[in-house]
Amino acid sequence: MNVVGKPERATQRRVIELFRDELGYHYLGDWTDRDHNSNVEEGLLAAYLRRAGYKDAQISAATRKLQIEASNTARSLYDNNQAVYGLLRYGVSVQVEAGRPSETVKLINWENPAANDFAIAEEVTLRGGFERRPDLVLYINGIAIGVIELKNSRVTIGDGIRQLLSNQRPEFNAAFFSTVQIVFAGNDTEGLQYGTIGTPEKYFLKWKEDEADDSCYKIDKYFLKICIKDRLIELLHDFVLFDAGVKKLPRVHQYFGIKLAQEHVRRREGGIIWHTQGSGKSIVMVLLAKWILESNPNARVAIITDRDELDKQIEKVFRNIGEDMFRTKSGRGLMTALSKATPRLLCSLVHKFGQRGVDDFDAFIKELQAQPSQTVGEVFVFVDECHRTQSGKLHKAMKALMPNAVFIGFTGTPLLKKDAQSSLEVFGRYIHTYKFGEAVEDEVVLDLIYEARDIDQRLGSEDKIEAWFAAKTKGLNDWQRDELKKKWGTMQHVLSSRSRKERVVQDIIFDFSVKPRLSSERGNAILVAASIYDACKYFELFQKTQFKGRCGLVTSYNPVTQDVTREDTGANTESDKQLIYNTYTELLKDVTAKPGMTKTESYEEDAKTLFIEQPANMKLLIVVSKLLTGFDAPSCTYLYIDKSMENHGLFQAICRTNRLDGDDKEFGYIVDYKGLLQKVEKAIAVYTSEIDINAGGADPAVLVKDRLEKGKERLDEALEVLALLFEPVEPPRGELQYIRYFCGNTEIATDLEEREPQRAALYKSTASLVRAYAGIADEMEEAGYSTEDIKQIRARVAECIDIRDTVRRAAGEILDLKAYEADMRHLIDTYIEADEPRKISPFDDISLIDLIVKSGIADAIAAQLSGLGGNRESIAETIENNVRSKIVKERLNDPDFFDRISALLEEIIRDRRAKALDYEAYLKRMAEIVKTLAEGKTEDTPARLDTPGKRALYNNLAKDEELALRIDAAVKTSRSDDWRGVEAKERAIKAALYNELQDKDEVERVFVIIKAQREY
Repeated sequence: MNVVGKPERATQRRVIELFRDELGYHYLGDWTDRDHNSNVEEGLLAAYLRRAGYKDAQISAATRKLQIEASNTARSLYDNNQAVYGLLRYGVSVQVEAGRPSETVKLINWENPAANDFAIAEEVTLRGGFERRPDLVLYINGIAIGVIELKNSRVTIGDGIRQLLSNQRPEFNAAFFSTVQIVFAGNDTEGLQYGTIGTPEKYFLKWKEDEADDSCYKIDKYFLKICIKDRLIELLHDFVLFDAGVKKLPRVHQYFGIKLAQEHVRRREGGIIWHTQGSGKSIVMVLLAKWILESNPNARVAIITDRDELDKQIEKVFRNIGEDMFRTKSGRGLMTALSKATPRLLCSLVHKFGQRGVDDFDAFIKELQAQPSQTVGEVFVFVDECHRTQSGKLHKAMKALMPNAVFIGFTGTPLLKKDAQSSLEVFGRYIHTYKFGEAVEDEVVLDLIYEARDIDQRLGSEDKIEAWFAAKTKGLNDWQRDELKKKWGTMQHVLSSRSRKERVVQDIIFDFSVKPRLSSERGNAILVAASIYDACKYFELFQKTQFKGRCGLVTSYNPVTQDVTREDTGANTESDKQLIYNTYTELLKDVTAKPGMTKTESYEEDAKTLFIEQPANMKLLIVVSKLLTGFDAPSCTYLYIDKSMENHGLFQAICRTNRLDGDDKEFGYIVDYKGLLQKVEKAIAVYTSEIDINAGGADPAVLVKDRLEKGKERLDEALEVLALLFEPVEPPRGELQYIRYFCGNTEIATDLEEREPQRAALYKSTASLVRAYAGIADEMEEAGYSTEDIKQIRARVAECIDIRDTVRRAAGEILDLKAYEADMRHLIDTYIEADEPRKISPFDDISLIDLIVKSGIADAIAAQLSGLGGNRESIAETIENNVRSKIVKERLNDPDFFDRISALLEEIIRDRRAKALDYEAYLKRMAEIVKTLAEGKTEDTPARLDTPGKRALYNNLAKDEELALRIDAAVKTSRSDDWRGVEAKERAIKAALYNELQDKDEVERVFVIIKAQREY
């Protein structure tokens, strides 16, 4: 019976029946009360391996090795999961008798999916940390490979995702997830989303296939698509990536693009993969190359790009996943490498296929075709950004050099008519397309918001300008004057150049003061200048502002003295070339060249790294053409364009801003100083009639939004979401009612845990409201709001922030949303209370615990807890929750110390509740606890233990001062740079510990504490 509003359990029963009856999984039962639930069910695994023909000794050895790798407490969940995946994919090497060769035990039969045992269990109780119970767990041969969290149709999928994420935390059930390869969250209204271990909520994915099929619930439909045995085995074998600390599964367009490409490869046919900018072309290259090399032992893969930046990026992606890549230094080196059997994976610049000094290129091509180079193996050539140089003559050189190779082109933009014919001749037709509109709809990339800003220019006094010009050109005849005027264009252009640039500079600086992503220093921007000269002038102007030291210059220029040897005119002015040369000379004077790089390259490498990793320290990059393709920086939120651009170049440039980067980045912003609106709109839309219309898929379209219209839509939606969220709160909806609804009884830990989804929704929705309000706060009349509307919305935003802050403090979660705090303060100060300026508290940016230490407990209560109206019970609970939260979060740093503080806290709480303490005495004792927490030591701690690390060792080594100091010295002597997570480096530290402790178990216990100390 299909009942509206049915409970979660009804969905769970239906899903189990689907897995059992339609997918052919064995139902293992309800494991709520079953003891020893594990991610490696030994009985099930052993039964499978026996049927597969393995002996008991082999089974025992393989199972033991799998369990050791899955439960290594010295490693992170990511590292354990990667080690387990290696055993699942390649088998376990075991030696059951000394002197006998090792044998490989295959835990999963990849070649024949049906030969494996697929099973599902429900309510699998996980013990060992805080007890949790996943709704469903999928097993292959007794090994847990999937976890499913289901919600009823009235509860968002986000709750299930957050449950999956919290289950993976060390204090919960991280160990269970060491074998898990895929996780799902779903309900009957929103469908299904999937990810893997460590996948943030924002990056959970949706499958999309047979969209016209509406015969059942979406969650059922996509379980049938993803978890059918053949496809699940294929996904786990061919589509799992461990990329530099991040585990990844494919997006649906990547999966189908690779599947179609595999068919072309089997037929030795080339083609073009068009996946829009930012949708993960590099991942497609990696997965396809891995599949080709693994499935064909004679295959070679050469990846060709046309820019050094792209060449380095491709090499980095492959190296991050552990694939060795040979990067050629020259055309001769490339062909020499291809003439040998190894290396099998290479990358090169397309220009290395050319030959300098060739006047008759056609004759050169004919010569190559007559005497082609000998290449070893079956060569597959991936050509990145294939719409550019490769559509010219250089691709003919590649074809001539490697006449038997299969060429696959990759592009992020469609082919224009002028490129299409030659590209199709080289590569063939489209293999797969994934266009900009589809990527935005699937939330793979961000939508773009466009804003044109016109800077008026006018002449102040034409008479004076003409007089100045006449005086300066007195020695010239009329013809010479006319030629000079032609060269400069008009005097208005010359005169306005600096003043216009100053206006642009001030405009950008203003944005960094008021735009949320920029003012919070979580986002940064790129300024595209028209020429290297203009870029240098802009850089010079920014050096006179607060951007000095936090603004970079990246162009194709590299200073050499020859550039200015003929530029000195004897006047006290700089020519264009002199200005460029002098700017770069000053810029690079303190730069030390890195090995194999020029000073310019070294500077640019550091500037790009800072831009990506530390946006607060590299706010702006000024470029001309570099970095507008192949440069992925999620932090980049704004692109300022002061250069005429169109077609491919324009689209690739604006897509620098559309990479995902957390909840506070909702759009990529394009600010246009050149009036390119029509060209921006046409940059993709115009291609609808010019691309291969038989490629299938949606027509490409640039989704450029009207800023104020979109802003009003976002604000109205954000207000509606919060209104619905607050609806269940009981009247009169005061602080007490909000605390009860979002926190429950704050003295009961399970109440807080059960209401965590409501609080997460409150925090996220409030942040969205504030960002939406910020976007149009000073233009609300223009957006269509009346004076009364503006007043009510301002009050509503302030009220929502107050509710959020009250709930967060009551729950002791004041520290959980630091990423939003700068935005909140900025908005409150700039917009909400703009009518009544007030002095900002010097304690706005620090926690309640720190505030108590800095100003005393009475002032802290006045500063941060005044909203509780002097209610002593509420104040006490809020302080206690904050202290308890700090203890829980930092316990791993020093378990003994924090356990003692925790016991002391519970004693004080018991005394307060039993009325054994008056309020003043209670506050005094709480202040002492907070002070002890802040100092990280008690009064009897020896003076020689002058760092947190030494004190942690002392506390956890039975207060043995000498031993603590010896261990501290041993760690500092044996540690290497970046040792965490590197097994060889960690072993060196453990060896030093063993010399002091002489006990392996004790070494592992102490090592966990050492790993938590920042000073090591």
